[in-house]
Amino acid sequence: MAPRSHRSSRHPKRRTTLVSVAAVAAVGLAASLVMAFSPDRETDTAASGKVGTTPAATTTRSTGPSGTPERKPSTAPPKSPSASATTTTPTPAATTESARPTPESTRQAKSGSASLAGRIRPGVDYEGVATFYDAGNGDGACSFGPTDDVMTAAMNTTDYEVSQACGAYVRVRAGGASVTVRITNECPSPCKPGQLDLSAQAFAKLAAPVRGQIPITWSLLSPSTSETLSIRYKTGSSQYWCGIQVIGHRNPVARLEVREGGGWTALPRTEYNYFLSEQGGGCGGALRITDIYGERLTVDGIPVRPDAVQPTKVQFAAR
Repeated sequence: MAPRSHRSSRHPKRRTTLVSVAAVAAVGLAASLVMAFSPDRETDTAASGKVGTTPAATTTRSTGPSGTPERKPSTAPPKSPSASATTTTPTPAATTESARPTPESTRQAKSGSASLAGRIRPGVDYEGVATFYDAGNGDGACSFGPTDDVMTAAMNTTDYEVSQACGAYVRVRAGGASVTVRITNECPSPCKPGQLDLSAQAFAKLAAPVRGQIPITWSLLSPSTSETLSIRYKTGSSQYWCGIQVIGHRNPVARLEVREGGGWTALPRTEYNYFLSEQGGGCGGALRITDIYGERLTVDGIPVRPDAVQPTKVQFAAR
């Protein structure tokens, strides 16, 4: 094909001819467009089954960074400053009762799940990845306070579920190795659902730290223990406002109620793992604590002593 000349044409008649041809082509194109967008054309297209559709979006799950995500620190309401905890030993009266199961909860119990469980259910294996971080003194978003226990982990925000995962024991498996950890902290984004951010010591039980991130499977446990659970009122608590925390429970806590006006009132739960009575109802009175299996523990005689860990004589049953 000969190269196109950039010089002016020496044949004016040829230019006239080209313009005419172009005009005819433009008219033909316009006619084609009219035919394409006419109602008959749309009817034919629909009848042929070739209506255009938007393809469904696909989602790919990233594995997350191999670095250390930032853990969410323990938070507290403005009227409840933090303070160091002390331990007292009252002798509260306590009773234990099991919630009467409904037909549905009975079926769930047979299938290995629990009626009051949220995202983390008994008898279910969860898949994700494990990373690790320096747990420091062991404190975290669950507000349990410093601890010498290094077999701990931070739960991703989705499975943390507004602190319902706090205190849960989970068995983590990777290859042929396994480790049991207690959830004491929250791991915010970029931690993904299913991800656990282990203490450095716990991660080392599964793989060499140089790997940074490993695939895991984990499941809920109800471990054996000789300890009883304890109650702590938050700093700033009084008969007019109180925050109540359960410590040392074998199974995850699903609900905390206070006796008020002749009945039981369930308190809302915070992301820093306290149940709040913002109007003071029930503060210093009887408490009813329910685990995810529906077992209820009723405790009386726990006075409002802010930031004091007060042991009880009860514990949830092993499952």
